[in-house]
Amino acid sequence: MADWKNSVNLPRTDFPMKANLQVAEPAAIARWESMDLYGQIARARAGRPKYVLHDGPPYANGQIHIGHAMNKILKDFVVKSKSMAGFDAPYVPGWDCHGLPIELQVDKELGSKKRDMSLADIRRACRAYAERHVAEQCADFKRLAVFGDWEHPYLTMRYEFQAAIVRALGRCVEDGLVYKGKKPVYWCISDRTALAEAEVEYANHSSPSIYVEFKLDPRDAAALAARVPALGGRDVSVLIWTTTPWTIPSNLAIAFQPGFDYAAYDADGRLVIVAEALADATFAKVGRVPGEPAARMQGAVFDRIRFVHPLYGRESLGVLADYVTLEQGTGAVHTAPGHGADDFNTGQRYGLETYAPIGPSGEFLDSVELFGGLKVWDANPKVVEALRERGALWFSEKHEHQYPHCWRCHKPLIFLATPQWFIEMDHDGYREKALEAVTRVEWLPPWGEERLHNMLANRPDWCISRQRAWGVPIPAVTCTTCRESMLTTALTTRAADVFAQHGADAWYERPIGEFLPDGLSCAHCGGTSFERERDILDVWFDSGTSHEAVLAVRPDLQWPADMYLEGSDQYRGWFQSSLLVALGTRGDAPYRSVITHGFVVDEDGRKMSKSRGNNVVPQQVIEQSGAEVLRLWVAMVDYTEEVRLGKQILARTVEAYRKIRNTVRYLAANMYDFDPSTDLVAHADLLEVDRYALARYADAAVKMRAAYDRFDFQTIFHELNRLAVVDLSAFYFDVSKDRLYTFGAASQARRSAQTAMYLMADGLARLLAPILPVTADELWRVLPGTREPSVHMTLFAEGVEAWQDDALVSRYATRLEIRDLVNAKLEEQRQAKVIGTSLEAAITVAGTGRFADVLNGLGPDEVAAFCIVSEATVAAPAADQPADSLVVTVRRAAGEKCQRCWRYVAGIAAAATVEGLCDRCVDALGLGSDAA
Repeated sequence: MADWKNSVNLPRTDFPMKANLQVAEPAAIARWESMDLYGQIARARAGRPKYVLHDGPPYANGQIHIGHAMNKILKDFVVKSKSMAGFDAPYVPGWDCHGLPIELQVDKELGSKKRDMSLADIRRACRAYAERHVAEQCADFKRLAVFGDWEHPYLTMRYEFQAAIVRALGRCVEDGLVYKGKKPVYWCISDRTALAEAEVEYANHSSPSIYVEFKLDPRDAAALAARVPALGGRDVSVLIWTTTPWTIPSNLAIAFQPGFDYAAYDADGRLVIVAEALADATFAKVGRVPGEPAARMQGAVFDRIRFVHPLYGRESLGVLADYVTLEQGTGAVHTAPGHGADDFNTGQRYGLETYAPIGPSGEFLDSVELFGGLKVWDANPKVVEALRERGALWFSEKHEHQYPHCWRCHKPLIFLATPQWFIEMDHDGYREKALEAVTRVEWLPPWGEERLHNMLANRPDWCISRQRAWGVPIPAVTCTTCRESMLTTALTTRAADVFAQHGADAWYERPIGEFLPDGLSCAHCGGTSFERERDILDVWFDSGTSHEAVLAVRPDLQWPADMYLEGSDQYRGWFQSSLLVALGTRGDAPYRSVITHGFVVDEDGRKMSKSRGNNVVPQQVIEQSGAEVLRLWVAMVDYTEEVRLGKQILARTVEAYRKIRNTVRYLAANMYDFDPSTDLVAHADLLEVDRYALARYADAAVKMRAAYDRFDFQTIFHELNRLAVVDLSAFYFDVSKDRLYTFGAASQARRSAQTAMYLMADGLARLLAPILPVTADELWRVLPGTREPSVHMTLFAEGVEAWQDDALVSRYATRLEIRDLVNAKLEEQRQAKVIGTSLEAAITVAGTGRFADVLNGLGPDEVAAFCIVSEATVAAPAADQPADSLVVTVRRAAGEKCQRCWRYVAGIAAAATVEGLCDRCVDALGLGSDAA
């Protein structure tokens, strides 16, 4: 008997079953670079409407981590999908190159050599360090198949960018937003610099908690007695609570809530004042019960009443403040204007000195009695002991609480009043303008608007100066006569011009005269001799100026950006600093929309860390599985929340990728002899099952396009996965194999299936391209027909809505139910060893209701093909068959097995014109009766 295997139209394709992404991805990226794919796309989209996603600059320090990878992949989804939607969507990557982490790393690398280097030399070493890490991170991002203008990224340390930063500062100066003042700021005594709120992280900290008595100043005993007669002639003190004993030497006041009820309680013959609501808890600390108050009063009576500092005998003024609460403590708040924002503001209202006798490394000045030369943390126990010796310590214990730490060195911070440059939030409606601008931005998730609004509504003035070396200098000068600082628009303009030509290092190397405008004189004393200041700008001001240095300058971009897309921590950082700079330079937000993604945690929801061993390293995932797997994972998750990742999740992602790849590979493999220019069948002439498959594909494609428009990548994955696994692999491919393999190669029925598969493969290649760019391009290149060199140069397919057919899909829902019921019966007979494959079966189906409606419209051969059996009979239902039901009977098929299509057909041996073949296969091969 002849072997007919070679006569079957079996699938074949150059699209490999095994992805081998570790090899395929670098090869694809190299090919794209050699053909200047990004440039070709840009030229092809020129003149179309722009869509600009502005890249938030990662920090040029160390290898990229999984958060970087997710962020860049999400941005690439947006840019690629907008490009394929017909927009001119350029992507200019950037890096944040200044700042403390780089400076500290360079310090380590230089070691003792640093002592012999000038500040400019140290800055050049920082620049070289940043350049090295920019190159490393750039290679990692490109390996993720992220498209962008990698040859021309923006770097905050480039001369023109540094100049733009200073020009933006000049605009803020011109608007009157910038001032220099001595105010408490977050201060890192380890790094010896001020920090912005965005650079502060909160961690658990153990602090000494102390209750301290401040005695009433005898000079005000009569004044207080006049307000509260019951206090007359008694020894009176007020009890305060603090967790920062080191700030007691700087105490200048005690704050009371004017509307609270306070009471005086007897304690060993003296009257101690606390908030009445906190008396029980306070006295319990020392094992006492407060008893009945000797006097009651409201906090307002203590306004400007003087108390005595327990260590130095100077006065501590009674002040009123709304921020005093009853949550903990005594209701009377120790106030040191040099060591807290509320304390400072209260001190300003009452005319108190901003007293902060602490140096930049955290040591008390030598002038501070008892504690001169001690670091603040070392002073804590000394302060407690000094208070105890003077009888002022009521109680002390350890207190566990969340405390601000430096996000760089992770050491606890202090509040310290130092001379700094600030942007004034409440100057000329600046804060209100920021709050209004937030309402004009589209936020995803929507809670982002409220979050940024609340941050802006409550934030203090922005401290923009830092006491470090590696950054953009604030081009301020100090009058050598009166020591007043000056910062004018003329100074910023001159500095920007010099920086544009020579870089910001010039501030430390070139003569000061190059930076001084002609005729400059001190606004305070008229002096004409100046020296340059050494503070640099907050790096958040640097990156917050990127819209000015990049969007407003490059001709391929536009201001404002259509989108900023970053992690949720950037509400404190880049989202906020960019908005504040833009309001100072252009009066509006620099972005039309903002998308926020969550952080990556491990599979148990825990924070990733090297010490725990639960961190996922993107470079390792790429090496083991490929970047496409990472990209698919990003599309599978709800990126707006915390995102989990680990070995099991990666394994599931690899499996999901394999199913998608197998699906598109099967589509491609059935088109090896299909030419769309000659073989494409008109939609109206397609077989119904092919029109159904196209309708299901069109439903998915329309939803995927809409999901791309709203940046809902998880829905895209779900639609793709359902189409691939349920509609195509589990059904359509199954019922189409017989037609594709055994019908005549050029038969209408086979060309009908190939047409549907071609249209789906072409469309899926486009829809997959933003998420799986290598796989999609690989598919694109094996599809038949004349096409662009890369799928990324094309657009999403148009007109797929015409293939949607709700009525057909509805009819097929019952057909699929019939198929499922038949398959269940076939499985029963397979388990009973009556049949092996489904082609060994013959079925009889009898339906009522909707099942009858469907079966009456089908011939037996259609039912057999639909259920993949050799024979089908549609019978009339029995009289007692329930309404709307289907009865299926399975028996072993009669006849002989066709050696080509494997169906069982009666009479092959007796009537076949070709030995072992059924008549259908004979016709498919075009064999006559004499061929035997």
